[in-house]
Amino acid sequence: MTRLIFSFALSVFSLSTHAQEFRLNSADIQHGKQVKDAYVLNGSGCSGKDVSPKLSWSGEPESTKSFAVTMFDSDAPTGSGWWHWTVVNIPRNVHSLARDAGNKSGANVPSGALQGRTDFGRPGYGGPCPPAGDKTHHYHFKVWALKVERVPINSESSGAMVGYMLNTNSVGTAELVPVSER
Repeated sequence: MTRLIFSFALSVFSLSTHAQEFRLNSADIQHGKQVKDAYVLNGSGCSGKDVSPKLSWSGEPESTKSFAVTMFDSDAPTGSGWWHWTVVNIPRNVHSLARDAGNKSGANVPSGALQGRTDFGRPGYGGPCPPAGDKTHHYHFKVWALKVERVPINSESSGAMVGYMLNTNSVGTAELVPVSER
């Protein structure tokens, strides 16, 4: 019995030391650091270029069938946060989004992927632009590993609907949280 328990413990330890951690990376944004002007909203009192940052990920769970990427401001003074970007139905073999993948035209997302409607009222990336003098805002860039190949949304689906579908179908997430204040 002791030998069986020891063998089991050794197997679990061996598996855990070889498991990859699901990670989201970017050279354009950094966890806990101020978002650079290129990725900031152009409008609403901000003068950024409104370009989505380059993102890449690795170490997703084996059961992953597709990915999604979202950007959400949990500190927006709305009572419910602010959806800045949603991209769903990213094929399983895609592990990055190029800089400006969130272009409002939708032409820069991977084939088969779709951008949902943000709280700006349209699909596409909308960069940070917190109210002047407000507290520091945290922008949650999250990649979602999903157990389905496609989530049933369209370009008019709200961030809340996309969030619901992602939470329902998630097998793992990885996140970077840069900040912005002005």
